[in-house]
Amino acid sequence: MSEGDTPVADLYLVVGYDGSPPGNRALDVAVNLLHGRTGRVEVVYIAHLPGVDMLSADAVGQMEIDFDEIARDLRTAAEQQLRGREERWGFERRQGSIADELMAAATGIRDSHPGGSVAIVVGSSSRAMHRVIGSVAVILAHRAPVPIVIVP
Repeated sequence: MSEGDTPVADLYLVVGYDGSPPGNRALDVAVNLLHGRTGRVEVVYIAHLPGVDMLSADAVGQMEIDFDEIARDLRTAAEQQLRGREERWGFERRQGSIADELMAAATGIRDSHPGGSVAIVVGSSSRAMHRVIGSVAVILAHRAPVPIVIVP
């Protein structure tokens, strides 16, 4: 290190991942951003139950089983996508509001690694309705406590 150089902080990237093409692109971009740096990619799948108040306990229980299976499949898909490209990664399943849970994951990492840099990486939505009511990326752009990267 030469005089005047400052050490680069570890980079922690929280990737919103659901196995969709935008989610896959977000994971690819996170790997590229981490290349040559110290840090980690945290792949986060959020099981979202809209309108859970209207479901019976049995229905919610069955959805939990389904979400567990989806999480296993997504972890496998992420592992295959990252194989040979990046070994410093983890997978986490959360439940709740997608934007809120991504922000909570990023905040937790930021708090546990105070010297590091944390960012959220998400794919942009291609759904027309999100232009009207807003997408996860739009919500994050307005409320995220850390920088965000929105991948087209």
